[in-house]
Amino acid sequence: MSADPSVVHQLAIERVDNLEPQDLADLCEATNAAIAEGGGFGWLEAQSRAALERHFRGVLLVPERELFIARLDGEVAGSAQMVRPPRNNEAQGFSAQLTHAFIAPYARGFGLARLLIRKIEERAAGLGIRVLNLDVRATQKTAIALFEGLGYVRWGTHPAYARVNGETVAGYHYYRVIEVPHGRSSAEALGDFKGD
Repeated sequence: MSADPSVVHQLAIERVDNLEPQDLADLCEATNAAIAEGGGFGWLEAQSRAALERHFRGVLLVPERELFIARLDGEVAGSAQMVRPPRNNEAQGFSAQLTHAFIAPYARGFGLARLLIRKIEERAAGLGIRVLNLDVRATQKTAIALFEGLGYVRWGTHPAYARVNGETVAGYHYYRVIEVPHGRSSAEALGDFKGD
C-alpha cells in the first residue's frame, strides 16, 4: 500500500480483550514485518507464528496490560500496549508505561501511529493516569520523531540500552503529562513536579 492522497483509507484503533483468529494472524504478520525492518519492540529476528501467538495471548492474560491494535482498511497492521503498575505499587499508580508500539512498514504514512498513541493517551486519561512513560532505541529515528512531535519529553539517555547486530545501542527515556477529564489538573495533582 502507498500513501496516495487520492485514495481514502479506513483507519481504526481498538483496545482488545481477545483476538479473532484472522486478527491474530494479521498481527503476527505485522509484527514480523516490523521486526525485519528493525522496529520489532525488542525482537531482532522474525519469530515463528506459534511464538507470536503465545506472546499476544499472554499479553491478554495480564490484568495490568492493555493491548491496542491499529487497523488499516480493516486489517491489523500494528499494535501497542499500555502497562499500569500492579495494585501493590500505589506510589506509581498515577503513571503507566506505553510499550511495544509499532506499525508494520507497509502501513506507514497514513497517520496510524499518531492515532494509536493518542488513543492510548485517551484511555490513560480516562483511567486517571497522569503520566505516560516510554523508552525507545536511539536508532529508531522515526519513532523518536513521532514521540517528540506528540509532546513527549526526553528525560534521559541509557548508554547501554540494547544490543543490536553485535553493537551496543543507546536508548532514550520519555514521559508525557496528560490531563484527566475530571477533577484537579495534572499540575495540581503532581504537586512539586517540575517537568520540562
